[in-house]
Amino acid sequence: MTLLAALRQRLFRWQSDGAASTRLGQRRVFILPTRAGLLFAVALVVMLIGAINYTLALGHALVFLLAGIGINGMVHTFRNLHGLVITPGRCEPVFAGETAHFPLRLGNDRNEPRLALELEVISPPAPRSRGKGIFQRGAAAEPTRVDIAPSATALASLPLPARQRGWLVLPRVRLWTRYPLGFFRAWSYLQPEMRCLVYPAPLDSPLPPASSTLRGGEYGSAGGDEDFAGFRPRQPADSPRHVAWKASARAPAQPLQVKQFAGGAELELRLDWALTDPALPPESRLSILTGWVLAADALGARYALLLPGGGIPLGAGGEHRRRCLETLALADL
Repeated sequence: MTLLAALRQRLFRWQSDGAASTRLGQRRVFILPTRAGLLFAVALVVMLIGAINYTLALGHALVFLLAGIGINGMVHTFRNLHGLVITPGRCEPVFAGETAHFPLRLGNDRNEPRLALELEVISPPAPRSRGKGIFQRGAAAEPTRVDIAPSATALASLPLPARQRGWLVLPRVRLWTRYPLGFFRAWSYLQPEMRCLVYPAPLDSPLPPASSTLRGGEYGSAGGDEDFAGFRPRQPADSPRHVAWKASARAPAQPLQVKQFAGGAELELRLDWALTDPALPPESRLSILTGWVLAADALGARYALLLPGGGIPLGAGGEHRRRCLETLALADL
């Protein structure tokens, strides 16, 4: 093990397991003067030399007063982080191209507020390969500022762009503050084992042919035993003949409306990898399947997802949609 690796392991020996809370103790908070603090110290030295040279008692008093204020500010800067409790939250899945948000709950058990806290992601490695069990890293974002009231908690959401499907891992996070005077900067490193599932970016594409007649609850003609149940926004897979043109003309600024009917047969779809264009890249084919899953779910249809080496049987509802999207996100092609 190299010296740098040993130092890094010692520095981050308090890494969180992603669920337990972490309290910032004395050994976890670092502090150094800022550029403004160094200039302030130089100014005090110059003032002290002048006071000694001219034997100015008031000059000595002013220098010592300002030095005491600076030292007091250093203590308050350190205390602004010391004892803070950090608890990782749960990250909701997103689609590729969107922004993932990693929640961290900051707890303050003191009777004074903690102000001007900032969190930022540091040293993110370049994205790695996609696929099941392979993690990607996000690019650094702007610092997130948090103020915590006395004996309260605050939620800090760290945004990271999700550029590709798979698991997006939260890199190291630096929590720092320069409150109250800005002469010192105190910081601490956090690395909770947090990750966010990134679904493939959906592409709009017509749905494959249904394996049964359309269920009246989705769309169809007004004939037969089906009862009119209202309108819904048109999906890319809907045929133009199902559009309610009169209702859409009354609200031209709104999306096209499609009639819904109660009763009728049920719609079943096979969302098969083999039905996508083989000339397209694998990621584009996964995006088409993702768009099909969302369109089929919006129709309320029963659908099965078929991929090379496995798939998801027929089903419907939010849990079925989640399983299909998760399978697409972690597909190892």
